[in-house]
Amino acid sequence: MLTHIPVQTPRGEALIDVTPQVKEAVAASGVTEGIAVLFVPHTTAAITINSSLDPTTPLDITAELKRIVPTRVDFQHQYDTPADAAGHIKATLVGHSATLIISGGKLLLGGSQSILFCEFDGPRERKVQVKVMSG
Repeated sequence: MLTHIPVQTPRGEALIDVTPQVKEAVAASGVTEGIAVLFVPHTTAAITINSSLDPTTPLDITAELKRIVPTRVDFQHQYDTPADAAGHIKATLVGHSATLIISGGKLLLGGSQSILFCEFDGPRERKVQVKVMSG
């Protein structure tokens, strides 16, 4: 079963918790044992698993990524903006997919783990593709 989760992102950079929507897709699939593959089909966005219990954790992650890959005007890639070029690099570092185990009809996530959509060049209308497979 393939589900598309829409994500409307704010201006700039943000990490958005999409855990409830992914859990809903898994529940709707009826799969009790298997995997869920998450894929972000955007070149300036990514997906990761981390904590969202403390609202400052996503802020720390985005701040550190900005420090590692600052927006500069000397990028060779000038298709859109320098922020767009930085977004491509950040998305490459974080990654465009994640695979999660489903057991007992639920995602196996740690107590403080959340699925975070990473926006590096917003605002945009984005999506997360969720493929649920039994096995």
